[in-house]
Amino acid sequence: MAASHPGLEKYNYGMRPHTTDMKTRLTFRETVVVASTLFGMFFGAGNLIFPVHLGQLAGSNSWPAIIGFIITAVSIPILAVAAIGNTHSDDLLKLSSKISGWFGVLFTSILYLTIGPFFAIPRCATVSFTTGIEPMISESSFRIAQFLFTLVFFAVVLFFSLRPGGITIWIGKIINPLFLLFLGVLVFAAMSDPGAPVSAAQPTEAYRSGAFFNGFIEGYGTMDAIAGLAFGIVIISVVRDMGLTSDDDVARETVRAGIFTAVLMSVIYILTILMGAQSRGLFDVSDNGGIALTQISGHYLGRPGMLVLAVTISFACLKTAIGLVTSCSEMFHNMFPGSLSYRGWTIAFTAFSFAISNVGLTAIIEYAVPVLMLLYPMVTVLVLTALLEKHFGRSVHVYRGAMIGAFIPAVFDFCKTLPEGIQTALGIPAMTELGAKIFPLFDAGLGWVVPAMIGCIAGLIMARRHAAN
Repeated sequence: MAASHPGLEKYNYGMRPHTTDMKTRLTFRETVVVASTLFGMFFGAGNLIFPVHLGQLAGSNSWPAIIGFIITAVSIPILAVAAIGNTHSDDLLKLSSKISGWFGVLFTSILYLTIGPFFAIPRCATVSFTTGIEPMISESSFRIAQFLFTLVFFAVVLFFSLRPGGITIWIGKIINPLFLLFLGVLVFAAMSDPGAPVSAAQPTEAYRSGAFFNGFIEGYGTMDAIAGLAFGIVIISVVRDMGLTSDDDVARETVRAGIFTAVLMSVIYILTILMGAQSRGLFDVSDNGGIALTQISGHYLGRPGMLVLAVTISFACLKTAIGLVTSCSEMFHNMFPGSLSYRGWTIAFTAFSFAISNVGLTAIIEYAVPVLMLLYPMVTVLVLTALLEKHFGRSVHVYRGAMIGAFIPAVFDFCKTLPEGIQTALGIPAMTELGAKIFPLFDAGLGWVVPAMIGCIAGLIMARRHAAN
């Protein structure tokens, strides 16, 4: 997940705004601009660690895993942006407040903390360290090297976050193309000389029969659906600046531009997943995708290639971290104006992210999974109901019914994916067995689907009764 940049909505990207109210469609050039902005918002260096690792895990069953991964890592994020436009919401807070005011504040806070100091910001530092520094140091100096690297990383993040401006946009214009160029060279080299055919790579046990569902869940790790809700207003502002005023037109043209973005992201994900699967002929399954990416680049491009990868990813992650710290600080300062200043929130989030980053990339991913299993069902339901709200009269009953239906089984999913030691201590295995009996598709991680549909239907019935009275 790449961060949205503060102030980005003020730019029209060289396009002259149209003032006529009659405009209903974007030109092809404008669509490309929006698609490019969408891609820049979603795709960051961290987005590579999950598909590469997924390929190693899925092996010969990569194609079902690819389909599941693309649904949650590409389709839902783009629909999330369209949902912001369809409801004419100013931000995630306004959209989630359709359920209730207190829910909006709580939900927005949790989502921003997830893509902020709890997981995504620390992950920026750990991805940079894992791909750049770790391969060049001994195991005995790992801890001190990690501490010093993250200290410098977040000192730079804090410096620029306290001075928000065009620095992250400037870095993005240089680093993103360089990053994609390097990735293209690496993918070409790997595909030209694969370590093993994909068909020869044995899938891990979890992917032997459930590759699609595991790929679906793995897509949660990109956090892009949450990013789409949190930063979708940036894209909507770009579209509106181009002259579109109707919510329907904005949502339609956002999805249309999103198709271009989806194709590009899907191609990158497919190639990197297949590259990961082919690497099984060279390496064992790695602990995380950062290690896998480093191993693959080292094999095909040597130490110079690893150095270029390290520098490029570090700058890309730095850009993302600055954008995330700034965005989270602005949101919390706006939601809680009587608490900390923007500067106070920035220092607090940076310091907390620094502390979390020192637990390591594997641990961050491990602890992020339960939280994402709890949040993604609710995010998906909010997106779908927001896109369809005109068909049920924007009834709060439908919003609430669908959300409650998704939330209850998501709590079971949260518990099911906690680290094994915590599960044993809290007696969660018994709860997991209960969830499997109650919720269809629970074992596949989709136990929320049927209850959400039931909640939606119940909400429709309540809405009609309320309208009849």
